[in-house]
Amino acid sequence: MASGKWRNTALLVIDMQNDFILPGGPMHVGGAQAIVPNVIKAVEVARNRGIPIIWVVREHDPSGRDAELFRRHLYSPGKPKPTSKGSVGAELVDGLVIEEGDYKLVKTRFSAFFNTNLHSYLQSNGITSLVITANIFDMKNIGVITAMLEEWCESGH
Repeated sequence: MASGKWRNTALLVIDMQNDFILPGGPMHVGGAQAIVPNVIKAVEVARNRGIPIIWVVREHDPSGRDAELFRRHLYSPGKPKPTSKGSVGAELVDGLVIEEGDYKLVKTRFSAFFNTNLHSYLQSNGITSLVITANIFDMKNIGVITAMLEEWCESGH
């Protein structure tokens, strides 16, 4: 368990799955593969500091019936069925591994807070600060304080 300044902090690793990261994946996010080494480093720093790691992943029923209405067409017969539970596309990209003691949170919507128990998990574990590996552009646009990996690594134990 983390102590000192990291005592109430958790790391959220969001959507680092093959279907989002790998080129040609059905949900590919441009530039996502380039950040994988930095996410691996952020996870390593969190582990070294004893900071809890929460892996936020999408896992959908292969029929797509739990996907957003505007995405259900992606689950039509003959389509690749993005982030289907148990598929290679739903697995974390190479280099990222959920370890014992980590928390895996499955979501079926954009937000990790919508229709999940993330808020409850954070409260019950005394988490008041989050470090998030996510879309920095969107985070900045909604007023989230963003820092670069170097700052995270150098900010001490």
